Amino acid sequence: MQPFDAMERLERLTVLDPAVKKVRALVRQKIQPQELRDALHGVWLGHPLHPPLTDVPIGAWTSAAVLDLFPRTGAASSALISFGVVATAPTALAGWTDWSELNPPEQRVGLVHAGANYLAVSCYLASLVARTRRKYALGKLLGFAGLGSVLVGGAIGGHLGYRRASGANHTADVRDTGASEWTDLGAAEELPEGSPIVRQLGQVPVFLLRRGDLIRGLVDRCSHLSGPLHEGRLAGAGADACVVCPWHGSTFRLSDGTVVHGPATAPQPLVAVRITAGRIEGRIPA
Repeated sequence: MQPFDAMERLERLTVLDPAVKKVRALVRQKIQPQELRDALHGVWLGHPLHPPLTDVPIGAWTSAAVLDLFPRTGAASSALISFGVVATAPTALAGWTDWSELNPPEQRVGLVHAGANYLAVSCYLASLVARTRRKYALGKLLGFAGLGSVLVGGAIGGHLGYRRASGANHTADVRDTGASEWTDLGAAEELPEGSPIVRQLGQVPVFLLRRGDLIRGLVDRCSHLSGPLHEGRLAGAGADACVVCPWHGSTFRLSDGTVVHGPATAPQPLVAVRITAGRIEGRIPA
């Protein structure tokens, strides 16, 4: 048994679902408007914002722990701990925003991840109180306890990121698994007007939409968590026409795959489409 296999039990821990439901509703209600949610997801960055933000408090607290091993470093350690505590605010906001748009197994694990991190913050706040009261030994002990808790939280976060692929680009493999040569996708007459359908291009499902003489093609698997875009709704018109993922609401511009609204941060790959002798052909651009 590998060390983190036990975390898969958390994924199936349905007893957490009532708490997950309440917290998710609160997060979605309080973290508004959509522009703020997009910023916290990292749409503007093209990459989830939460992971790089975690480097700030973890780095500060790790540095404080190192300084606590040496004499006459109390002031510097306290400053680093304080800085780390302040930095948890934007980090937590970004994390909760991402968490609210995950699937139930990841949300169960994420709730435990957050609990470990809040325990760490509590330990650091208590450490600061002890240090102001000149109880330096207790302050250091609480600081080390906080570091241990945040490392556990980080390990759980690693499980979410690497084992469960939360925040990963779920279309990163399309250039390797999709056809780069023009490939038949069926008869043009089978493509309905204004209603998306899905076709297979190599190993890649393709979203196709005809509007008049114009055919748009995107990879059908949402870059956020692989939701089927052809089951989503269409929004906007003309150059601003978009498709909204039915799973978590990621919104992509049909003309270029740009992320208009998160939680997705990676653009949706385009599929080149043409009609030859009454047949639709597509390929993944290089």
